Amino acid sequence: MGYWLMKSEPGEFSIDDLMNMPGQTEHWDGVRNYQARNMMRDAMKTGDRVFFYHSNCKEPGIVGIMEVVRESYPDFTAFDPDDKHFDPKSDPDKPRWFMVDVRFVEKFPRTITLKELKQRPELEQLALVRRGNRLSIMPVTEEQWRFILGLL
Repeated sequence: MGYWLMKSEPGEFSIDDLMNMPGQTEHWDGVRNYQARNMMRDAMKTGDRVFFYHSNCKEPGIVGIMEVVRESYPDFTAFDPDDKHFDPKSDPDKPRWFMVDVRFVEKFPRTITLKELKQRPELEQLALVRRGNRLSIMPVTEEQWRFILGLL
């Protein structure tokens, strides 16, 4: 099983939004960074666990857990000129962007804040806390995963 962290702005799509989706499942679309796309396309597998991270908000941090329930497939929002994630260079016959489906697992009783994560020397190698890392998707080691869960 793999472990990941995926960021979303709560004003765009929050953990509560995921909880309220039919089957508590939704596609994770709109990733437009090649490195993040490659992780989603090439490394994420069904059953992998994912921290849901609220970004660009008053108190950024990890708010819960999701599970990958469908491995990567072409991100259809890239082909829709009316969608905010439209990419005119993306071709349905040779897709550039991909997405996975995720399902809600758990909402934490509190946010594990970015500030708190940065203060833990055990997490200094966590991509999220390293300087200059702005990716919306990043791997988490099993050890980091367990440590973060222990902060609850």
